Parts: sequence; structure tokens; C-alpha cells
Amino acid sequence: MNIWRIRRARLSVIVVPLGAALAAISTSVAPSAAAPSRLEASTLGATVSCPSLTALSLPNTTINSAVDTPAGTVPPPFPGFPPTPVVETCRVHATVTTPGVTDHIGIDVWMPVSGWNGRFQGVGGSGYLAGDPNNLAVPVDGGYSAANTDGGPAGSSPVDGSFALDSKGRLNWPLIQDFAYRSVHDVALVGKAVTAAYYGSQASFSYWNGCSTGGRQGLAEAQRYPSDFNGILAGAPAINWQRYVPASLWPELAMLQAGDFLPQCKFSAFRSAAIKACDVLGDGVVDGVIGDPFACHFNPNSLVGTSTPCGTITAQDAAVVAKIMEGARTTSGAFLWYGLLWGAQYGGDWLTGSFFPFAGIANTITSGGTTVGSPFPITLQHLGTWVQQNPPVPVGTFDWTKMTGDQFDQLFQQSVEMYGDVIGTDNPDLSGFKKAGGKLIIWHGLADQLIFPQGSIDYYTRVQRLMGGSKKTTNFARLFLAPGVAHCGFGPGAQPANPLKQLVNWVEGGQAPTSLNGVTVDPRTGAVTGTRPICMYPNLAVYQGAGPTTQASSFACRPSREED
Repeated sequence: MNIWRIRRARLSVIVVPLGAALAAISTSVAPSAAAPSRLEASTLGATVSCPSLTALSLPNTTINSAVDTPAGTVPPPFPGFPPTPVVETCRVHATVTTPGVTDHIGIDVWMPVSGWNGRFQGVGGSGYLAGDPNNLAVPVDGGYSAANTDGGPAGSSPVDGSFALDSKGRLNWPLIQDFAYRSVHDVALVGKAVTAAYYGSQASFSYWNGCSTGGRQGLAEAQRYPSDFNGILAGAPAINWQRYVPASLWPELAMLQAGDFLPQCKFSAFRSAAIKACDVLGDGVVDGVIGDPFACHFNPNSLVGTSTPCGTITAQDAAVVAKIMEGARTTSGAFLWYGLLWGAQYGGDWLTGSFFPFAGIANTITSGGTTVGSPFPITLQHLGTWVQQNPPVPVGTFDWTKMTGDQFDQLFQQSVEMYGDVIGTDNPDLSGFKKAGGKLIIWHGLADQLIFPQGSIDYYTRVQRLMGGSKKTTNFARLFLAPGVAHCGFGPGAQPANPLKQLVNWVEGGQAPTSLNGVTVDPRTGAVTGTRPICMYPNLAVYQGAGPTTQASSFACRPSREED
């Protein structure tokens, strides 16, 4: 039996009908000219002034501002990181309305004044934040024109899902749909049109680049608007939203039902022991990374009686950890969704020494000798505001500490029924995207502490079944799994290094990647300490028995070994 296989009966899936494929943008005209020709050269500059773009006429769109901005910096993506440099840009803000709907979708387009590479890039968001204009700095520095969206506006922060309710406490379905898929389509329409107007040439190629919510947005494009982008890079995609988000409460619920909220140092003991026991699996080397967590059968009971700085590990502690790793189940024991994989972080805060920028879904807080649960805020917003329609202020007004197993079962099923079609983004029918000639790279860290990588595997295997099997699927869509990598990066494993470049090489040069270039990084200095291939599913990077274990050349992608 293949050890990568998710050993689970497949769930029945509500299939989302594909939206109509987009025609080529015929409205992408410069303010005073006819439709521009396609780009024939690279590294071009503007052909009109940036402020003149306010005169650009696009359907259902108002160009609110167009401002030349000198080179400088923008705030960093995470606290404590250095500011992000950005070249001189033309920055356009537009507002799009949907006919028959009261909404106002904001679109930001940033374009390098000189050195345009002829490509357009849509950039994704995170959590409930559909996009942050500051995240356009990196692609613009790379020569792209780039755009993203506020989602309608959606959340004001990654954990603010209050937009799901209107002023009368009713579900605001137009805004939910804007966040789920409509605003991303507008990024493609408006972003490419503004780009063509500024440079006098349509972008030769268009790409989507996002992780987490950004990965989900990319797959929404592939499923609903398959002609919007030539290439889509979807990292740790937040697909299966209707299932994985409520399932994220399972670790806290397991502790609640047991009356045993584990301090993080106990969780760290279980994680460290699992890594030590399973380190060599998959890749054949001892490096602090579980190369194949699916082959890891670590028994939490083996730590019972072990002393830690926060107490001795008990049989109850071990039972709670086992339940967390098993994943969400109904009160009768039926499968609902997956659990964490061995090697993933349970909680903690990267600012206090962890490698990870986000606490995990089994987070707890200890103060004055008492440990309490600290659920992921997105999960509380979803179950409280989106499903139960409770007032969103403060975040998580729904009191999860009184939840029973039956109530969890009910809320889980409600979530599936209410949001599968809208934001599940797990439709395996990519025939429109394939027909349009698109290329898709999905990657997911196997130590993801927020979004279960098994969900990406489940989705990809369903795509394979529907699209004619593994070989036909790899002609246009490939999945890569990164051992030891946390949510969208960080962690001790090899991180994907510029996978967008490999996607570009596939789209424009026909060089389909069999592995992503991975690098290990010292979290204290940012220095690259090693390289390793991140292999195309279902292969693993296996040490060949010779050469430094810090060099990719010492590894080869091989099929996962068979279980005994």
C-alpha cells in the first residue's frame, strides 16, 4: 500500500459548477488609443503618464486614483522583519461594482515605471484578508505589473471575518461571494486592463501567486474563471474551507472534553519525541525533519511518565494527543476531517522562539499555573459568525467552552451545507483550465500547523481521477509536498525557493518541474544552509548514500516505499 495514500474513504463532495471561461480582454485600451498589440519585447517602460490612467474607462469600474510613487520601502509582512524595498511605481486604485449587487470591490494595481518584464501577476491574501497592497512590492521589484483586492472589502485583518453579516445581522451573501471568488476575477480583469493601458501592450503572460487564502483564491480562478491566468501557483491552499476550518477546533475540543489542556512544553515533548522516532523515515537521513510523516506511527503512550518543565506527562495527556492526531470525528466515531501530521507545531508564537509565524490549532496559554485553550480566531469567526450568525464583536462571541460533541457535529454539517458551493473551492473539474492551456503548481508543507496537507492530497487525487489519471493530470497540474515545512513556509524543512520562476519556465518554456528547488534557512540569520529537492507527488527526496546531506545533488526523487 502506498504510504502517501490517504487511508480514508473519500468524502462525497458537492461539486461547484464552473463559471464561464473569460474571453480575451477586448476592453484593455489605453486612454486615447485603440487596443494595444501583444508585447513583443521585455523590460519596457510606460507609454502614458500614470495620472492619465484616471481617464481609463472600464466596465463597472471607477479608477479612483493613479499616482507616481518614488522608490522606497513598505512595511514588512511580519513584525520584526525588515521593511520591503520597492522600485518607482505607478499605483492605481480602482473600485468595481457587480451589476445587480450592492458591493464595492477595491483593486490595487502597482506597475514598475521602467523595467516591466511583460508579465502580469495577481497576488493573494491570507485568512480573511483578501489582499494587502504592500504585498505587491516584491513582484513589482521583480519586473511584474501586479494587482490584488480588498475582497469587497472583506476582513480588515487576517482574522476578521465580521463582513459575513450585514448591519441587520443577516448573512451578507454578496460580500461573501466577493471574498470567495468574484473579487479575484476582478483582479485579473482590471489588473490586466490597467497594465495594457499603461504600457501600451497587453501582458504576454499572466500568473497567480498566493498561499493559504491566496492558494485558495488561485484554485477558485482555475475552477471558475479558467482563462484568467496562464499559470497558477497555489501554496497551502485553504480549500475544503467548509470542512477544514471547523475541523481546526477539534484539538481544542479534544482537550475540553478530556478536561486536560496541555501546556505547550508538553506538546513540544511529544513533537520532539515523534521527530526523533521518525526522523529517518522517507528521506533516509537524520536531520530533524520527518521525511514521510504518513509512515510515522509514533505512539504517544511511550512518553507517559516523562518529566517536562511543565509537569509529568500522563496517560490522559497521551490520549488527548492521539485524538488530536486522529482528526475530527463525530460522536459515533465517523470521519469528518484530517488531523495534524507528526512534526507539525501544536501552538506557540514565533516571536518567542518558535520557527513559525503563526500559532498552531492546538494552541494553549499558561498563566499562573493554569492552562487554557486558545483556538485559532478564524475558526471561532467561522463557526460563530458565519455559521451561527452571532454578532462578530468581540471575535468569537460564540462560547466554544460549552460545546458538546453533538453540537460540534451539527455545526460541522451546517458549515458543509452552507459554504461548500460558495467557498469550498474543492471542485476537481479543471477541464476548462486544462483546455485553456493553463499550468498549475500546488505545494504544501507537511508540517503545516494550520491547514491539513491531507486535504490538498485528497483534492489532487480527485482531480487525477476526474481528469483521466496521473499522467494526464501532470501535463497541466502538479502537487509538491515539502517535509518539515510549516504553513506557507518556515520550519526546519527545505522551503520552496522561487517556485514562481519554475512555473514561468513551465508555462513559457515547456519545462515541467519534477521537483521544486528547496532551501533550508537559518532562522536567526536568514542564511541558506542547504538545498534539497521538493519532489512531485507521490515521490520523496531520498538520500542516495553518498555526498553531503546538505546538498540537493545527494538526493533523488523516488516513489514512496511500500508499507510492510
